[in-house]
Parts: sequence; C-alpha cells; structure tokens
Amino acid sequence: QVQLVESGGGLVQPGGSLRVSCAGSGFPLDYYAVGWFRQAPGKEREELSCISAGDGTTFYAESVKGRFTASRDHAKNAVYLQMNSLKPDDTALYYCATDQSRSCTTGWDQRMVLVARGRGTQVTVSS
Repeated sequence: QVQLVESGGGLVQPGGSLRVSCAGSGFPLDYYAVGWFRQAPGKEREELSCISAGDGTTFYAESVKGRFTASRDHAKNAVYLQMNSLKPDDTALYYCATDQSRSCTTGWDQRMVLVARGRGTQVTVSS
C-alpha cells in the first residue's frame, strides 16, 4: 500500500526559508514522479511542483518558480520541497502525491491527488 507522510512544516517569518519532506512508506519513492500541492482555507488546491523519477526533471508553477526547489534523497526514500523567500500568501497545508507513474506528464496534477497523497504539513508565514 502506497503511503506518503509529510513533515517539516511550521511557522516562519516572511522572507524566511523552510524545507518540507515527503517520505514514502512501503514502496520505493524513487520509482515514481511526485507532485507537491498546497491548499489554503477558502482557496482551491494549487499544484506547485512535480519531480520525475529517473532524471529528476522538475516542473514549477509560476507562483513559486525561482523560490521553491524540489529534490530527492534516494537513501532516505524521500522527496523535499525547499522553500525560500516565503510570503504570507504561501501559508497553506502542503502535501505530496503520486500517481505511481515515472514522469510528470500532462494531467499529473489531476491524477496524483486521486491516486495517493499524504495528509499534509502546515506552513504558516507570518511575522
């Protein structure tokens, strides 16, 4: 059974940095593309990033491009989202998901949240 668990959220000041993690349990996360999403109260889900298996090709939404970086740790069976220059608008529940495919093909944001996702970790950006 595919299980994803996020961690690393917390309270950070505007302009600060935070790294959230997505750990895979019971399966090799290395084999699959992983997407990062967030959802704030009263707002729709927003897809942020996708990192492919294999060569680790990445995709970023315009809202986070240049500030967020997705990466993998093969030894720890984990995927990370490094978030820099955080803004109050980045406040949300952050979660990872996978559709157990290897690439971030068109429609990844729709498929992944339907196949397997974690419960999320809260990120709050406030002074």
